[in-house]
Amino acid sequence: MWNVIGYQCSVCSERYSLADVDYVCPKDSGNLNVVLDYEAISKASKPEDIQASHDFSMWRYLPLLPVNDPGHPGTPLRSVGWSPVYSPKKLAKDLDIERLWLKDESPNPTASFKDRASALLVARANEIKADVVITASTGNAGAALAGMAAAVGQKAVILAPKTAPPAKVAQLLVYGAEVILVDGNYDAAVALAVEASNEFGWYCRNTGYNPFTAEGKKTAAFEIWEQVLLAESLSQPISIFVSVGDGNIISGIHKGLKDLHALGWLDHIPRIFGVQSEGSAAIANAFMAGTEVIAPVSADTMADSISVDMPSDGLRALRAATQTDGAYITVTDGEISQAISDLGKAGIFSEPAAATAFGGIIKARSKSLISAQDPVLGLLTGSGLKDIKAAMQAAGEAPVIEPNLASLKEVIRK
Repeated sequence: MWNVIGYQCSVCSERYSLADVDYVCPKDSGNLNVVLDYEAISKASKPEDIQASHDFSMWRYLPLLPVNDPGHPGTPLRSVGWSPVYSPKKLAKDLDIERLWLKDESPNPTASFKDRASALLVARANEIKADVVITASTGNAGAALAGMAAAVGQKAVILAPKTAPPAKVAQLLVYGAEVILVDGNYDAAVALAVEASNEFGWYCRNTGYNPFTAEGKKTAAFEIWEQVLLAESLSQPISIFVSVGDGNIISGIHKGLKDLHALGWLDHIPRIFGVQSEGSAAIANAFMAGTEVIAPVSADTMADSISVDMPSDGLRALRAATQTDGAYITVTDGEISQAISDLGKAGIFSEPAAATAFGGIIKARSKSLISAQDPVLGLLTGSGLKDIKAAMQAAGEAPVIEPNLASLKEVIRK
């Protein structure tokens, strides 16, 4: 690969070539960072080249990605990314924030942020000629893999907890993947996917476990750089709020910002805030304790996409906050439900995990972790259609009336 030097372990800093290792560090099982050849990239590409691109997808950043052009034009694989950024004035006023942006990932082909990692992993699987790609998922990552695999004719196996929301399981099945529900939690499905990949020689897409997942997810940071930092000519660091479960999205955002900074395309790295549910707060617990030792929890939260006992990318996720003068914040399920409702009233329909990030903004403002003058962006990672049950809990039930004007008037009066 012309623009890649190799891997570096996030724990022991040992370096490897792409041919040496597939997943985690052989010495300590640390997550591997893909090390780009910044000198080669600088010679081949300039910021203005990317800004002039008419490819409004994550693939506009191909010079900064560790894969070749994936081909398959005209398919969902090539339409991932370049999600919209909204600037909801009423929400900003309610929070007393002068500049607020929300980046909504629901327009992606399978309606979540996870399409970014899956698109890159499918491209990588094609390059290494993998017959089957497997992943464990509570729903979104699996749906993303199933959708991207279907788009290019790649075989995919998805292991999901049997408690996954029905709407997400339906997506998996519709895309034609081999879907197997596991009588256990997400962590059990993760372990089984790794075991199966070793046994059958399948390519494992597990979040964090595969180094390429963060590389796909970092493309959102590139878009934030273009859509907000450059477009708005911000003179002070923006604060980016990200909901956190396994930790791979926030570590991917951090990696993308570090890549831009290393290339000299970004003057300063934004503050990054991780937001976890109180019922699944392993990384937040470590942050509050001032340690890099992350202890597992017994996860219990309505936000299934971020319900994780032991985060697979916890260390890098923790450092995303500690190395950028950010922080970790926890929110209750009640606060998540309220965030769903608040976003809905601004015309944005988010699932619980996505709304968690906005709940974090609300709490950070109330605790003065951010000021009214701080530019703020929240990353909303998935559509509310992913979890209708949670949406109904947040919105309440619609009244049922007789089909006459008197009944309608009575409801209106109430």
